[in-house]
Amino acid sequence: MIKKEMIAMLLAGGQGSRLGVLTSRLAKPAVAFGGKYKIIDFPLSNCINSGIDTVGVLTQYRPLRLNQHIGIGIPWDLDRNIGGVTVLPPYEKSENTDWYTGTANAIYQNLEFMEYYHPKYVAILGGDHIYKMDYELMLDFHKKNNAKITLATYEVPWDEASRFGLVITDENNQVQEFEEKPPVPRSNKASMGIYIFDYDILKDALIALKDQPGCDFGMHIIPYCHQRGDKIMAYNYQGYWKDVGTLSSYWEANMELIDIIPEFNLYEEFWRIYTKSDVLHPQYFSANSKVSGCIVSEGAEVYGEIYNSVIGADVTVEEGAVVRNSIVMQGSTVKAGAKVEKSIIAENVEIGENTELGLFEEAPNKYNEKVYAGGLVTVGEGSVIPANVKIGKNVAIVGITTADDYPDGILASGESIIRQ
Repeated sequence: MIKKEMIAMLLAGGQGSRLGVLTSRLAKPAVAFGGKYKIIDFPLSNCINSGIDTVGVLTQYRPLRLNQHIGIGIPWDLDRNIGGVTVLPPYEKSENTDWYTGTANAIYQNLEFMEYYHPKYVAILGGDHIYKMDYELMLDFHKKNNAKITLATYEVPWDEASRFGLVITDENNQVQEFEEKPPVPRSNKASMGIYIFDYDILKDALIALKDQPGCDFGMHIIPYCHQRGDKIMAYNYQGYWKDVGTLSSYWEANMELIDIIPEFNLYEEFWRIYTKSDVLHPQYFSANSKVSGCIVSEGAEVYGEIYNSVIGADVTVEEGAVVRNSIVMQGSTVKAGAKVEKSIIAENVEIGENTELGLFEEAPNKYNEKVYAGGLVTVGEGSVIPANVKIGKNVAIVGITTADDYPDGILASGESIIRQ
């Protein structure tokens, strides 16, 4: 009989709607981060660095690119005969066939996968956070405290606490109460959405709440277990953790990588971040190029100027072009004379000659004010922006556009062009 001490279930099926046009064609965990990586690389790398060699990855929304990236898990040393990485999409059953309708419902629908390994413990992880965590230390804490459930918490600034699900603990870090985005917080310990369960406790709770619509860990499973008296502990995580669920937080997390002494270090040998890497030619910088404070990935060609930016693989910045405070993802081209300021440019985008992004005074975005904010210009995958146009702030563009789409050669701040 196969028996693993702990396996991980990695929830990677979310659309990530708050990332707007960046996730119009792919799931949030497949979005690029830090030039060469994908967001899902971080929890996968945490697993193998923590000694977890069996990971189920639950996918749903636009899974193709995510599946292609994960493959059989070779980059993370998860290509195992027993265990390894397994992609778990929803599947048709003889009865009660359904999409994953909540985080816990997704795990419930994969009880058969977990049963195969007879684990003593199960780690439930999100696929959309940037962090390094040793789950083995969290498991040691779980065992030491004879917990049935341990949830990871992160102390957020008090003025931001009302945005999070919070836990109230006693002096021993045992959870006493929960608060979901309270207007007046009594705690600043935010749940990170990372849990370790005794498997028998998890299984019983999933079966008990299997008919709960949209069954969710934070909303249903954890409160249910607390109410029936299961011991729940809070593991206070002290390292870097970033929820890159909004365009502003995603941009900020990328920009933090460029600091002289970055708070989140991609270059540590003892805790490496692994990814699927294509075999590409080296970067090329022309004699006239200028580069300052940038991350530049393999295959990039820079003939113009780049400052304080994250440049993906196979990106071309042509002569006379200037990129500042921006993220330019794989395969995109910034044509000659173009000026890009505080922008997020997705994969395989073309920015036309002498076009300027990030101009004018800020204005609220008319299409979706909550998503397209922070003064950013966001350009979706495969988009084309023509030459000689001027584009404002809090703007979203996706699709192949022409000069006719820009009256008087301008797209004002707060405007959008959305073509799916």
